Amino acid sequence: QVQLVESGGGLVQAGGSLRLSCAASGRTIGNFAMGWFRQAPGKEREFVAAISGIGGGTRYADSVKGRFAISRDNAKNTLYLQMNTMKPEDTAVYYCAAKATGLISTTANEHNFWGQGTQVTVSS
Repeated sequence: QVQLVESGGGLVQAGGSLRLSCAASGRTIGNFAMGWFRQAPGKEREFVAAISGIGGGTRYADSVKGRFAISRDNAKNTLYLQMNTMKPEDTAVYYCAAKATGLISTTANEHNFWGQGTQVTVSS
């Protein structure tokens, strides 16, 4: 089992930045593909960014490309999401997820483990 705990959410003004962290425990996640998803009130959970388990390849939703950056520190068993130039439409609960193979997926139900989520609110 892998336990994931997100942190770093909060309230930020439009144009500002936040950095989310996702600390993993229970297993080393170095070979896991990891992803960030988000869910706004009344909407379905959507893909934000993903990083492969080997090689560090990344993929982003079009809505965040050029503004968000996903990274990982395997020595710390931690995943990050740097969010810059934030917009009110980025407001959501952000979840990190782990996929027990190294291939990137943008599909939520292909991920095996999930964190509890962290709230991000961007004011206009």
